[in-house]
Amino acid sequence: MGEWLAGSSDSRQVGEHSITGIPLMVRHQVGGYRRSGVLKRLLSEALKPFRRLLAVVVVFQAIQAVAGLLLPTLNADIIDKGVARGDTGYIGRLGLVMLGVSFIQVFFSVLAVRWGARIAMGFGRDLRASLFHQVNSFSARELNRFGSPSLITRITNDVQQVQMLVLMTCTMLLAAPFTAVAGVALAIHEDAGLSWIIVVAIPVVVVLLANIIGRMVPNFRVMQEKVDRINEILREQLTGIRVVRAFVREPEEIERFRSANSSLTSTALRGGRLQGLMFPTVTLVVNASCVAVVWVGAYRVEDGSTQIGSLLAFLTYLIQILMAVLMSTFMAALWPRASASAERIVEVLDTETSVVVAPDARTTVDERATLEFRHVGFSYPGAAEPVLRDVSFRVGPGETLAIIGSTGSGKTTLVNLIPRLVDATAGSVVVDGVDVRQLAPEVIWSRVGLVPQKPFLFSGTVASNLRYGRSDATEAEMWEALEIAQAADFVAQMPGGLDAPITQGGANVSGGQRQRLSIARAVIRRPEFYVFDDAFSALDLATDARLRSALAPVTRDSVMIVVAQRVSTIRHADHILVLEDGEVMGLGTHDELLATCPTYQEIVQSQYSEESVA
Repeated sequence: MGEWLAGSSDSRQVGEHSITGIPLMVRHQVGGYRRSGVLKRLLSEALKPFRRLLAVVVVFQAIQAVAGLLLPTLNADIIDKGVARGDTGYIGRLGLVMLGVSFIQVFFSVLAVRWGARIAMGFGRDLRASLFHQVNSFSARELNRFGSPSLITRITNDVQQVQMLVLMTCTMLLAAPFTAVAGVALAIHEDAGLSWIIVVAIPVVVVLLANIIGRMVPNFRVMQEKVDRINEILREQLTGIRVVRAFVREPEEIERFRSANSSLTSTALRGGRLQGLMFPTVTLVVNASCVAVVWVGAYRVEDGSTQIGSLLAFLTYLIQILMAVLMSTFMAALWPRASASAERIVEVLDTETSVVVAPDARTTVDERATLEFRHVGFSYPGAAEPVLRDVSFRVGPGETLAIIGSTGSGKTTLVNLIPRLVDATAGSVVVDGVDVRQLAPEVIWSRVGLVPQKPFLFSGTVASNLRYGRSDATEAEMWEALEIAQAADFVAQMPGGLDAPITQGGANVSGGQRQRLSIARAVIRRPEFYVFDDAFSALDLATDARLRSALAPVTRDSVMIVVAQRVSTIRHADHILVLEDGEVMGLGTHDELLATCPTYQEIVQSQYSEESVA
């Protein structure tokens, strides 16, 4: 291994990944939601922790609704028994009662809104946490299936849509049933002869709203998908801004964003037009009903069938009933979009990771620093051809395995199998004498040090990024790792040294500095398995040589896995695995493969003359 570290000039690294699987009750409870009632079932399960608080809100809403319904009756008594008879004392007494009832209504209404908001905020918090932990349990296969933009939208925007529905329900809708039912009873009590207006008005409102909502649901589902598309384009353009400018593609990218933005806008406008019909529709029915009550009621007052106070009370109850329906339209307006969002949320919660932790997962191993592939194969779901076929090899402590092959030959997939970012679909991957599927994930991850092909740093400081490798690392250990990675000099010159700030993605340091910090992060862990994927590509030759020389004593008892395209990087490795279209074309040393492997010979001849490799 020391010879390889001193003699190679290039290598490649596998993407670094940290996935923590956390068991989720919600995920198991919402299975099968896509069949029917997705939103209802999601709400019923996710709101279980808030059942007592929700019951309190229901009681508060019932009290304030009943208090509000008492006011028209009291007002009718004031008119019929006080004003009509000129009894100012009666008017004063009932006026005080009305004032007290109004205070009760306002008091309990404020409490209901306060606790309803707490329920909605807690619901959103817990749902976002469940989604976050579920996504963290996904393997690379599930992450690729959904895509980062879609997952971000589901955790943020989609949860917000359902959370808004819960908020509106707790603060507005819960009072509507009490108002409607009690209001109908009180209205009939005041004047049964006008009740036919209620019988006509309510079904008309329900039918009209149902027709509008039926058209809104699919529209909002499409709109959420187009929000995903906007996020995807924005992420690509912001991440690849230098490529866009280098190839003068700004006009094309502007047009691509404009097209996606216009598509989202037109979809949103269609939904907005439908939603805009709801409130005028309800208002029209309310006003028409009021006209009917006044028209018919005037004749009933004239012939003595009812009194003016009762007529005004009936009119007030009718308005309250229809306003309860109008309040329900807030719910109806939110329901279609929340329903579409709930389907997307449940799709994530209902997706089981393909990397399943064994119930009796082992936390101990039989060997140290040994890696073996036993007839390993891997296929993506629905793929016509497998990515890997019958791959077998064994690497022991202090040995280096280099993997070389053309683009798309399966190199990255192979190294992803080691830390179990994906699971083999055939054969077995054995780490330290145990099949990785029988090991606890933490046991595997603690033994692997990955240096990503595109080195990624987290926002924070140099020290916080190094402690991703080992959380209890001391300053002395961090400086030692930085010395090995040839990063100590530039870190010492940064303001604050180890406490120097690192922006998101490491944007405030160069590509070579990011690579060296990523290597230091892996070195500080002292893992059994080092995996490099083009880890030295941004370094000059002198820094490259010093770094690999410093790595030699540190990695003497570890396994080195190197993915590379260049022969100069791997020619001194203990084992070289040659891949072509997922199949092993050859396995041996540089000299052995030159003599026996035509594929390796072609790779060598394409990079060197015969004299330079002989």
